[in-house]
Amino acid sequence: MSDSRAASLRALLFASSAAGMLCAAPAMAEEPEVVVTADVVQQSTNLGTIDVTGQVRRPAPQSPEYVAPLVDTPRSITVIPQAIIEQTAATSLQDLLRTSPGITFGAGEGGQPLADRPFIRGQSSGNNIFVDGVRDTGGQQREVFNLEQVEVIRGPDSVYSGRGSGGGSINLSSKSPKLNAFTNVSAGVGTDDYLRGTVDHNMPLGETAALRLNLMGASGDVAGRNAVDYDKWGAALSFAAGLGTNSTVVASYYHLDSNQMPDYGIPLYTKRGGATADRPDPSGVLDVDYSAFYGLKARDFLNNRVDSFTFDWTHRFSDAVTIRNVSRLSNTLNDYVVTNPGDGGNAVLVGDTWWMKRGLKNRWNPARTLANVTDVFGKVSTGGIEHSYDVGLELTRETNRNAGYTVTTTGGTACPAPLTGFDCTPLYAPNPDDPWTGTIVRGPTSRAVTQTVGAYAFDSISLTDRILLNLGVRWDSYQTEGTNLAQAAGTGVITGTPVPKRKWDFVNYQAGLVFKPTEASSLYVSYATSSTPPTVSTGDQNTATNGQGAGNLANTILDPEESESFEIGAKANVFGDRLALSAAAFHLTRKNAAILVDVGVFEQAGEVEVQGIELGVSGNITPLWQVFGGYTWQDSELVRGAVTTAGTPPVVVPNAFEGLPLANTPEHSASLFTTYRLLPKLTLGGGVYYVSDSFGGNQGGAGGGANRIYAPEYTRVDAFASYDVTDRASLQLNVQNVGDERYILRTNGIHHADPAPGRSASLTLNLRF
Repeated sequence: MSDSRAASLRALLFASSAAGMLCAAPAMAEEPEVVVTADVVQQSTNLGTIDVTGQVRRPAPQSPEYVAPLVDTPRSITVIPQAIIEQTAATSLQDLLRTSPGITFGAGEGGQPLADRPFIRGQSSGNNIFVDGVRDTGGQQREVFNLEQVEVIRGPDSVYSGRGSGGGSINLSSKSPKLNAFTNVSAGVGTDDYLRGTVDHNMPLGETAALRLNLMGASGDVAGRNAVDYDKWGAALSFAAGLGTNSTVVASYYHLDSNQMPDYGIPLYTKRGGATADRPDPSGVLDVDYSAFYGLKARDFLNNRVDSFTFDWTHRFSDAVTIRNVSRLSNTLNDYVVTNPGDGGNAVLVGDTWWMKRGLKNRWNPARTLANVTDVFGKVSTGGIEHSYDVGLELTRETNRNAGYTVTTTGGTACPAPLTGFDCTPLYAPNPDDPWTGTIVRGPTSRAVTQTVGAYAFDSISLTDRILLNLGVRWDSYQTEGTNLAQAAGTGVITGTPVPKRKWDFVNYQAGLVFKPTEASSLYVSYATSSTPPTVSTGDQNTATNGQGAGNLANTILDPEESESFEIGAKANVFGDRLALSAAAFHLTRKNAAILVDVGVFEQAGEVEVQGIELGVSGNITPLWQVFGGYTWQDSELVRGAVTTAGTPPVVVPNAFEGLPLANTPEHSASLFTTYRLLPKLTLGGGVYYVSDSFGGNQGGAGGGANRIYAPEYTRVDAFASYDVTDRASLQLNVQNVGDERYILRTNGIHHADPAPGRSASLTLNLRF
């Protein structure tokens, strides 16, 4: 067993032994685990929280910015509850968001960090991930062991989140202390050396205080991918005082340490001669085995570390006024050296074997965020009209440091002529165990500092019992500056280029009108906007950019790109509030991208459009039958893109991709995860996930370049079974990708495509004390 695997296993065993010590004394089960009388429904077969009367409380966004219940909020919002996190055996944010159709993940390339890069409504939203309402900066691949639920807000939402891409945002709600004692322990084993253990222990400390501890240790291989493995451990400690009173304080600490073999997938057909090479598959993905791994076990690595401290204080003066203040200091590290099979030049045919040089990507990127968010919210009546309001102030300072590695190979697999040097491998039979010796030396560190001030106000106005008006406005001041350092090859001389201070002020709006046919249903229309400063629209906020354009705009500070969305929709809670249904139709436009429009002439005239329909279902059709999923149809288009020039004198060549779909924006996607309690102790179910063709690319423009490379459509099926051994112990079986469907998750459309994991299975023992 490797040192990393041993460390992970020790963490897992520690978690289990700690659970045993914590559970030595009798403890009552957590409230959601209690069996209610009339329907005999446990949390494992219900997506809502069950109160003592047996009524279901629907999951809802936790931020006070959402001033109305979910059914009365005029925009598309999906809440993924903790039950789905556990039942699907998700271990990462990417795993979990598979259950929410319409969200794809972009591949790392083109200066993008190797980290979570979700796309929502065709827009890159990696910058719009929040934890408990505070922006979670820094490149990382996020875990789920400390999450109560995940909230996906679709469409332009700068009124909630400040600067953003216009597609939407994702908020991760952390587990928090409760006043009832409980301990939940899980220990899982599976195929591909899968090991995972978690402990969730909540301990009341008197009548108004409690402590909650979450631990996780995991290791394993990625099914169907040679040499790709991981090990990680995490801990989250949270203390709350004043629970159940008018003043509550919650102090928490979160730590994650993740090590894995980074995977840049397999090459594209262009590896065998560029754009004019033979294309063995219409998708443009090279016809190699999907298990082929081009990295070097002796060299490549990826480490994510997160340390986050949060202080949350809430005081309720009355129904009319409550104040909440959240302060956070977080440090993240994204550190990697990864083989890119698409870099390193074209492959060469030597004899009857194609040989290639391994390309290389690397980054050392620590990020620090200091943030403070203050909200004042409540309900007041004026002239017989009820207002549910929130006003707030957000202050943040984000510091990103960036450095690259100089990787020098002194020995390894020699390259056959005409290739020279080392780090070569057969294109169709790469060997991750190839020998490698050399040095990895970190270069000079650049620095980028972002400071923001955001002031906002929301109001849900009950004009009548059936008509609500939802309004929101936010003003942001966004400021960046930094220094870029570079080291000259050969001489080693380090030069620094200051990036001057740039500042943008922008205002965004939201307005929605809600009609309620019944108390548990609504029809709505809404309008919302978003602003994307040029340092965000470049796609990589971890580096310092000057916010200026090119050519005639070289000395011009670009205006933010602007997004707007019109949306109509309907929501209903049915079957005694057990099942939530939603439907929305939207039209999103993003304008103001800087593009070349004529010979030597740049303008902020780029434009894209996405329109579509979203359907959602969450809850219980019957007390024993649970469903969660939806369907998304997206019609995306590059309305106006950059022209090119050719010839002497140069002439304009129109953009060949205008009218074509955007990258990472499949037309159709659907998911359904469902379970049924077949017997009092046996629950069966599973998930079906479908995604249509998805073109490759990075920035949300027309994907795939001139080659129109895409990830082909796929359908994946997962299976689930749970058996209650006792009232406190259950066994859970998950089989991911039952049919061993070999498909491409995504492609950047330039160098590589990422195969999805193959079939895997895990068996987990869940204990409740």
